[in-house]
Amino acid sequence: MNQREFIAESILPHLDGALDRETLINLIEIPTNSEFGDFAFPVFVLAKHFKKSPNIIAEELVKELDHTKFDEITAVGPYLNFKIDRAKFSDAVIHKVLEEGSDYGNVDLGKGGNVPIDMSSPNIAKPMSLGHLRSTVIGESIARIQEKINYNPIRINHLGDWGTQFGKLIVAYREWGDPELVAENPIKELVELYVEFHIKAELDPSLEIKAREVFRQLEDHEPEVERLWNWFKDESIKEFERVYDLLDIKFDYHTGESFYNDKMDEVVDELAEKGISEVDDGAIIVNLDDEDLPPALIKKSDGASLYLTRDLATAYYRKRTFDFTKSLYVVGNEQSNHFKQLKAVLKKLGRDWSDDMIHIPFGLITFEGKKLSTRHGNTVLLEDVLQESINLAHDLIEEKNPNLENKDEVARKVGVGAVVYHDLKNDRMNSFDFKLEDIVQFEGDTGPYVQYTYSRARSLIEKYGKEINREHMLSLTDDYSWQVIKAIQDYERNIIRAANEYEPSIIAKYVMELARTFNKYYGNVKILEDNDELEARIALVEATSIVLKDALRLLAIETAENM
Repeated sequence: MNQREFIAESILPHLDGALDRETLINLIEIPTNSEFGDFAFPVFVLAKHFKKSPNIIAEELVKELDHTKFDEITAVGPYLNFKIDRAKFSDAVIHKVLEEGSDYGNVDLGKGGNVPIDMSSPNIAKPMSLGHLRSTVIGESIARIQEKINYNPIRINHLGDWGTQFGKLIVAYREWGDPELVAENPIKELVELYVEFHIKAELDPSLEIKAREVFRQLEDHEPEVERLWNWFKDESIKEFERVYDLLDIKFDYHTGESFYNDKMDEVVDELAEKGISEVDDGAIIVNLDDEDLPPALIKKSDGASLYLTRDLATAYYRKRTFDFTKSLYVVGNEQSNHFKQLKAVLKKLGRDWSDDMIHIPFGLITFEGKKLSTRHGNTVLLEDVLQESINLAHDLIEEKNPNLENKDEVARKVGVGAVVYHDLKNDRMNSFDFKLEDIVQFEGDTGPYVQYTYSRARSLIEKYGKEINREHMLSLTDDYSWQVIKAIQDYERNIIRAANEYEPSIIAKYVMELARTFNKYYGNVKILEDNDELEARIALVEATSIVLKDALRLLAIETAENM
């Protein structure tokens, strides 16, 4: 039981059922001024229930609570403040972290349940742009956080490898493509052809008709069309893997949209058999007026399938294959209506497990104020951004530590970590503009700042040069140590919040706060001074480094022992 839980258990019997245990735990906070106490409970949330002023309620609770459990309990305005026995508490926290190592903060909430995560999912025949960063890194971080609370994440790259856009691309390749140039640099040339198609189609609408016909041929497995499509797909996956390797992301499955081509009829037939679908002007739809949603288009009048048809088949497949506890879709906010329709249709089919399908939306990323769009030729390649960030990190490391032996490896970790942290520190629903020069810095609200803090901690441990005797009392009571202790102890609570809210920014903000708190400790305490508290101080440094490393790991950011 952590301190928040301990305080909540002490208060709960005196609240006349006004709050449940979980709500009470989440309300307990750390005062901005540590002179007031180590933890505080905002009593004003009880005013409506007790029909008294918060100050009076606080004073009454102080008299009712068991003071023997704490160093001190006081009422300050509408707050109950609690002071903890620092010596006992710090010893318990430090020992727990040292004993559990990277397992510190693990919670068995998931009971090993399967959680497929639909993430990244770029379109083939196009390079991964900066716009793909969010789904990729948010999805990976959510996977790691879910694993931390004992779910079994299953990472699925639902490649965009089907649809009329491939009809467009094949038409463009046949009309204007140079086979030698395309063979030499497939993705670059194919993107240019795709952009050219849309420019010319604005003047010549017949190109759109040709594209739809070619896509129909692809659906009918016309050999030459299918050959080109497979070639585009193979070249794309090679390009994607380079980026995933840089980000240290591995997928369990690369099952794109085409994988479900032979799995859609079952759902379409079931909709018809149960009288759920209807024909409207030649198209098959499901009316969703009762859900206050537009009709769900299942098949076009020409018989072509749609994203929704495929996603219905995908949902059936994933439930049967993984028997998921929950199924997550890390897809942009602009697709919210699509997922509402998807779940509404599944509900009509009697698939109540659709309640366990969760769309995790996120805001847009822009580059220097412009929205990214392959169709309009406004593309910033993710691989180029990562490489430029690595180069900037290399320059900074060369300036800061020119004699560092493994500069290239450290620069890769710092450069990639800077990009990832810059994304994940933002609440996922917030849109933000990307400026590389602002993020590859060792100072400020950046990934390299946290990575450097970890390296600083490891350097202190290396200078100490001895094993910590875990049989010893490892207690600290000074104010700077105490702030670090409280931050470390708060790790589990932040993991649970991040897991429940599917919000990696909670971990990103937590690890930044821990790094800042540790650096204040480092700047104000002579850590290596040889006195009775030396071993305890080093033990605190060790504990901090363990939590920093693990929290960064949850963000898919690597650490370096030396920077």
